[in-house]
Amino acid sequence: MIAFEGVVVRYPGAPRDAVHDVTFEARRGRMTAIVGPNGSGKSTLVRALLGRQPLAAGTIAIDGQPLGGLSRAEVARRVAVVTQREELAFPTPVRDYVALGRFPHRGAWRATAAADHAAIERAVALAGVAPLLDRAVDTLSGGEWQRARIARALAQGGEAIVLDEPTTYLDVAHEMEAFELLGQLAHAGMAVLLVSHQLNLVARFADLLVLLHEGSVAASGAPDDVMRGEILERVYGWPLVVTRDPAVGAPALVPLRRRARAAPPSTLPQPRP
Repeated sequence: MIAFEGVVVRYPGAPRDAVHDVTFEARRGRMTAIVGPNGSGKSTLVRALLGRQPLAAGTIAIDGQPLGGLSRAEVARRVAVVTQREELAFPTPVRDYVALGRFPHRGAWRATAAADHAAIERAVALAGVAPLLDRAVDTLSGGEWQRARIARALAQGGEAIVLDEPTTYLDVAHEMEAFELLGQLAHAGMAVLLVSHQLNLVARFADLLVLLHEGSVAASGAPDDVMRGEILERVYGWPLVVTRDPAVGAPALVPLRRRARAAPPSTLPQPRP
C-alpha cells in the first residue's frame, strides 16, 4: 500500500542525512510501527509522505504509484494522516472539525452527501467523540483533542491511515482504546502506519516494527525479531532487559537504573545523633 524505497532526506545545512536509505512497506491488513529514539528520523518520514519535505533520493509510492505522480487530493483520498502537531486558527466546533475530513472527497462547494454523513457518523462512533461534538476544539483537553483528530482522519476514509505519536496526551485507558481501534482497522483491511515512542505498546499490537537509529533502519521485522536486548541497548544507549508481557506474551522492554558511583564517605549525609 505505502512503500518507502531507498528514501533519503537531508535538511538544508545539516551535516548528515536525517533519513538514509530507508526501505519498508506498510501493507493493508496490518499495523506497521516506526519506532526509535528522538531525532532518529521517524517524523521526517511522515513529512516526506505528506510532501512537506523533498526526497534527496529514493521513492515513496502508494499502490505502486510514485507520490510525485499523484495530486494532493488523490493522496488525501487514499491516505488519512494525523500529524504530531496541529493548531487551528479558529475555535471550530468538533462536529465541523471532524467533517473537514470529507473535504478531499467533496471539495469546497459540493454539499454534504449521504456518503459523507455516513462516513462522519462512523468516525464519530469509532473514535468515541459523540459527547464532544458541540464543543469548540479550543475547550478540549489534550486527550479529547487527540481523539477528535483521529475521528477527522477516520472520516476522511481511504484504505490507509498514518499517525505520528497518536497517543500523545492520552491517559492509559484512552491510549489502549486508540491502539485497540487501530488494531481493528488493520484487521478490517486498512494499512495502519504509525510513529510511536511506546515500544511496549506497539509490541502488543504491531505486525511489523521498523526501528530507526540515526536515520537508518537498525532492525525491521516482527516484534520478537526487533525487541531484542542487544539491539535496543545499542540504539537507545541505555541498559535494559527484554522480558515478556504477562498479559499477552509480547516482548516488553524494562529499562534498568544505572549504578551511581559511590560517594566518598565524607560527602555522605551523617545520621543525626
